[in-house]
Amino acid sequence: MTALLALATSALWGFADFGGGLLTRRIPALTVVVVSQTLAVVVLGALVLATGGPREADGALWYAVAAGVVGPVAMLAFYRALALGPMGVVSPLGSVGVAVPVGIGLLLGERPGLLQCAGIGVAVAGVLLAGGPQLRGAPVQRQAIGLTLLAAVGFGAVMALIAEASSTLTGLFLALFVQRITNVATGGAALWLTVRRGAPALPEDGGWTAIRGSLGALAFVGLADVAANGTYALAAQRGPVTVAAVLASLYPVVTALAARGVLGERLKWVQTAGAGLALLGTVLLATG
Repeated sequence: MTALLALATSALWGFADFGGGLLTRRIPALTVVVVSQTLAVVVLGALVLATGGPREADGALWYAVAAGVVGPVAMLAFYRALALGPMGVVSPLGSVGVAVPVGIGLLLGERPGLLQCAGIGVAVAGVLLAGGPQLRGAPVQRQAIGLTLLAAVGFGAVMALIAEASSTLTGLFLALFVQRITNVATGGAALWLTVRRGAPALPEDGGWTAIRGSLGALAFVGLADVAANGTYALAAQRGPVTVAAVLASLYPVVTALAARGVLGERLKWVQTAGAGLALLGTVLLATG
């Protein structure tokens, strides 16, 4: 069950990243984050009320608050690093944040078997290669590397924090709701600051009309991200965190394959090899 939930997490995050990437081609990235998360808050709020979530409130919700603060900061650092580029280096490096939950699992006494250790190594290598790292071209700025590593640590921290936010399904809905409210507050503050500095909040082509026309896609991105956090939390609670975290971090492979299938983007040989290694690592982790 842990493997299936973690793989579902990868699929959801991969498609959410793909959808978000398409949206940011015509809508400012911060606006995509804030609007998509606001739509997710509405749906989660209804779920929390329907399931009696407020009764599950306890001290563990502070983990959700922390995840809600760290997440937007990590995303902003990642977007900034992508802008500095090259993307072929930045994108796969962002997935090394898996070291955070894996390290925590090891510190808590988890000891993967031999096959699982091999699967972790193979899967991580596959994820890095699937991003299509550029070995030639423009030099990578130190600032881009620093921002990417900051984002990676942030992404890994969110995985670790949300896994601790609740131990029940009803409580998980509440934790995700609190996390998203914090996301919206943090992202909204950042958006307000950027607008004050002169950056646009709305698309130059279409304005509010473009936002309204994209509400379905924005809702998908927000809800897919929420669902991924939920399935990861369940995976980490039901099995070894070291296994759940690595399998959940295969989302760059999903994003690359989605770009191939929908946009017709051709995969480099290194990306194809990376996807194959990621699948091999998945088999080793699931059978180890």
